[in-house]
Amino acid sequence: MSVLVVGISHNSAPVGLLERVALDSDGVHKLVHDASSCTHVTEATVISTCNRVEIYAEVDRFHGSVEDLSRLLVDRAGESAETMLPHLYVHYDDGAVAHLFQVAAGLDSMAVGEGQILGQVRAALRLGQELSAVGPALNVLFQQALRVGKRSRAETGIDQVAPSLVTAALAQSETPTGRVDGSRVVVVGAGAMAGLATATVTRLGAGRVSVVNRTPDRAARLAEEYAARAVAFEDLPAALGEADIVISCTGSTGALITRDMLATCRSPESGPLVVIDIALPRDVEPSVATLPGVRLIDLAGLADALHDTEVGREVGEVRRIVGEEVTAFLTARRQASVAPTVVALRSMATAVVDAELTRLDTRLPALDAAAREEIRRTVSRVADKLLHEPTVRVKELANADGAVSYAAALAELFALDPEAVSAVTRPEVS
Repeated sequence: MSVLVVGISHNSAPVGLLERVALDSDGVHKLVHDASSCTHVTEATVISTCNRVEIYAEVDRFHGSVEDLSRLLVDRAGESAETMLPHLYVHYDDGAVAHLFQVAAGLDSMAVGEGQILGQVRAALRLGQELSAVGPALNVLFQQALRVGKRSRAETGIDQVAPSLVTAALAQSETPTGRVDGSRVVVVGAGAMAGLATATVTRLGAGRVSVVNRTPDRAARLAEEYAARAVAFEDLPAALGEADIVISCTGSTGALITRDMLATCRSPESGPLVVIDIALPRDVEPSVATLPGVRLIDLAGLADALHDTEVGREVGEVRRIVGEEVTAFLTARRQASVAPTVVALRSMATAVVDAELTRLDTRLPALDAAAREEIRRTVSRVADKLLHEPTVRVKELANADGAVSYAAALAELFALDPEAVSAVTRPEVS
């Protein structure tokens, strides 16, 4: 069994295509269910963010699994395979482990080093567990990825020097309203990204922060946490009319802020407006940028702006940590892969020793207890010494390519029962 990743992200596709694949909560649930139902898949979960959709699966066959999982993303986009496949990427086995660790550490994010991805990886694991789609393989992998992400942030300053999408968007603004201090800010949404946006503008000294969301209770909770004000969704146009900065990050499937809406609610006295759209699919019609005094910053523009962002030594340190963790994880996994064969080999030797001692008892019933115990120890030592070198060597070779072949050779040479080997790692069902 091996881990397979099939995904699409800001690194492989334009924002317009990412929009076609973007998932709401129900969509993520369905994709996890569909992926885990594929023929060669035994475990599955999905990481879905504003700039990536990745399916992680434990599979027993590479080619059939790649085709099935890729088809799920192609169908989601409603595009032809010829259009989609060049934008999908595949990581398998060791490569899949390395990719997930890089994602959790923030190295694969649009804003390199951003911390929100760690919560998104945790959410993917939790969802897979809740849907009974994640088993021991992905659970161990994702738990270790979370530890790698935490270690990267604990041992480096990457989270201090790396911008979030929100701060990067505010920094990119060239208008006077790009200065948050004293500005009137409207946050549209109440999810994790909206919470980050509200926290960021509050910290930067916004004069007034308004939170707008379809669900009033969620808007009220977020607003209360940051001493902001909650605004009813039907009052969104009025809030936009008074805003200096708008940050929209909902899970809506259609545009919430249109050109006509802004043209109607804004007057010449309203002043310049910065509209930041970090939702996928888009919350804001691109045509709003044609309105006088309106500057639109969206994911496409952010991707270009952040492409060459350099956070220097901290990124190098995170890469070093990720490299160490990948090596350690793969070493432990390879050693674990030969452990069942080693245990079965030693169990076979123990069974042979016990059988011969029983035979000795039958042939020499008058043998005194002390002599019988000395014989038992001697025979056991002989068996241990004969097995010592091959078991030590197969563990050492577990770190090299072909470790599974060495384990298979041991099983073949010593005629080990395959069922006895697999039983060592078979989970007990309570």
